Amino acid sequence: MELPLRGVFSGVLLTLLSFSCAKTSKAQEKIGVTEITSNVLVFATSAGNVIACVGPDGALLIGLPSAASTPQISDILARRTKSSVRYVVIAAEDPSQSEGDAGWGKRGAFVAMQENALQRIGGHVMGPPEPLPGRLVKLGVDRPRVAFSEVLTFDLNGEAIHGVRQTPGYSDADALFHFHRAKLVYFGETFPGDGYPRIDGQRGGTVAGLLKTLGGWTDSNFHVVPARGKVVTGSELKDFVVMVTTVRDRVQEMMKSGLSEEEIVAKHPTVEYNEIWGHGRIQPDTFVRDVCRSLKEH
Repeated sequence: MELPLRGVFSGVLLTLLSFSCAKTSKAQEKIGVTEITSNVLVFATSAGNVIACVGPDGALLIGLPSAASTPQISDILARRTKSSVRYVVIAAEDPSQSEGDAGWGKRGAFVAMQENALQRIGGHVMGPPEPLPGRLVKLGVDRPRVAFSEVLTFDLNGEAIHGVRQTPGYSDADALFHFHRAKLVYFGETFPGDGYPRIDGQRGGTVAGLLKTLGGWTDSNFHVVPARGKVVTGSELKDFVVMVTTVRDRVQEMMKSGLSEEEIVAKHPTVEYNEIWGHGRIQPDTFVRDVCRSLKEH
């Protein structure tokens, strides 16, 4: 996607600064930075993408920050705002890959998470908190201490940001975040960016929910931030939606013909899409099985 030259040069400069910092500490990692507007950035970390709204009111982060990226992101934010206020919304939904609050809580940030996702790592419970999962202990991070249910909104730095829980596509913790002035949207794992999506039926995910969430945001004027990978436009999101819709329709027809899940998988209904989408975390056969099970149960 073409960005203003200012954004390109700023992204290169910030990446070089991050690389310099990374050389000084084994605990840090190299991160990428893309500037969408003068106060909206996208950081690429090893855990996933993080959108930042930064300016005189402080900074808001939304996405999948890695614990190792936190010192660098904190330094970059400090160079762009005099305010010490930090809000962080963690979008992780899979407890096996969670990095908790990524270390932002100990830096004094207000850290929140969708309540169903937070429950999966032992938070948002009545009574005494559960022990931290071993993964979080090893990373030296905590759980977020704040949960939201349906809607979470921010008005800061001249930007209006709305987070709204969605019909489950990936899981029952799906939420969409819309940056109104920047014309930017973020869906978390509903739009992974690096391959086929996961439809986690055990946690409420459905192919219908996934398509419902993504379908209204395919205008080419939107910046779309995937869970991982480069920022794209609504037109490129439309290609993803068409792929999911086509695979769903093919699987549905095969099911109507009486084919079993194994027989459907063996027919490779994703075959012409594998070159583009078959290299991510979710293998083609896994995606087909998820679609089969979603259609069978709904």
